[in-house]
This record gives sequence, structure tokens and C-alpha cells, in this order.
Amino acid sequence: MFGHIKTAIKVALALGVLLFLHYNLPQHDIVRVVGTFEIRDDKPAESFGAGSADAGSDSFPNRDVRYITTKRPSGKPMVYRNQDTGWGWPPYFKFDTSNLTADAQDLILRQQNGNELWVAVKHYGWRVELMSWYPNAISFKEVEGPHVRLIPWFNIVVLSLLFLLFMWVWLRWRRFRKKRLDPITDKIDESVDAAAEKISSATDAVGEGFKNESSGFRRFMRKWFGSK
Repeated sequence: MFGHIKTAIKVALALGVLLFLHYNLPQHDIVRVVGTFEIRDDKPAESFGAGSADAGSDSFPNRDVRYITTKRPSGKPMVYRNQDTGWGWPPYFKFDTSNLTADAQDLILRQQNGNELWVAVKHYGWRVELMSWYPNAISFKEVEGPHVRLIPWFNIVVLSLLFLLFMWVWLRWRRFRKKRLDPITDKIDESVDAAAEKISSATDAVGEGFKNESSGFRRFMRKWFGSK
């Protein structure tokens, strides 16, 4: 039972780490910008999926949030938030929300002649329509076409460093456990085994004494009352 609980905790922790990394690490989408808009958002700033208030502004309960609408190569729409991250988390240090809106509107104007301009949008977060969550666009750059393949070098480096850090911590923990904790647990096991052996011996002695007393009682009954 304890082994199953331990396994469940490990799986839950691993899943939590994976979701955390997937949400916060940058991702890139190849899209075509088709519009921008701004709406009033009643979600409190800093709440999950709502993002933070723009740099230099107060975190009022109601605030205007910019969005960028795009189309994927498949024709499906994709909408991004366009909000500053400031000095907070995740540490993208984005302060140019207005500039990104201007660049998006410039792309829209340049496509009015029938030219399709494709960009790689760098973003973090998830698009969850049921919860009205939008990924936050950090930046974008023009690419040659909708089928450009981008290699996520930043994510590869970060994940490699995290893996090396995990291995270092794990090895240090194994050495610490073998050198410091295992002797203590061995002594505890020996003490528990010794106590269990004493209890078992005492139980056997009590049982033997009870057996002897029972035999004496039966002999007494047979002698005086003829009981068999």
C-alpha cells in the first residue's frame, strides 16, 4: 500500500513539473496575422490565465487587454494575448506591448495587396477556449513561408541544464543517504527487530505459563471431582 502511495506521489510531482515547463517555456507558432483588438477584461491581474497588468499601470480589477488574431497554415484561427510580463514571472521581461501591436497592424496593412506574410510567434501559455485562456505573445519575426521548421534551441538548452541539475542533486542525495541515513535506518531496524524478538519471547513465555496453569487446573478438577 505504501509503495503505491509513494509511486502516485512521484507521478504527480513529475506531471506537475512537466505541466509547469510546458506552460512557461517559449513555444513558436507559424501563423499569419489578420487582426488586433482590445477588450475589457474583468479577471483580476496576476490570476492564472489572465496575465499581469501592463508595465507602468496599476493592477485594477478591470483593465483593457490587447489581443492579436492570427490564422494557422491549416486555416484554423489562433488568438494571443498581448500583455507585458514586466519584471515578474515568467521572466521574459516584456515591456513593448504597444510596439508589438503596431508591428502586427503593419503586417496587416502589408497583406492588403494579396501578399501572405507568415511570422513565427514566440509565446508561452495555453489556449483553453472553455476557460478563455490565451497564450501571451512575446514577439514575432517574419519567416519565408508556412512550412518553415524551427528548432527550439532555447528549450533544448534549458531542459538539458535542468536534467543535469536533477542528476547532480540525485547523485548527491544518494551519497548522503548511503553515508548518513542508511546507518541510522539500519540501527533503527536492528532495534525494532530486537524489540520484536523480546516481545515474541515474552509472549511465548506467557503462553507456556498459561498452558502449565491450565494443565494444573485440569489435574485438580480430575482429582476432586472426577472430571475428565
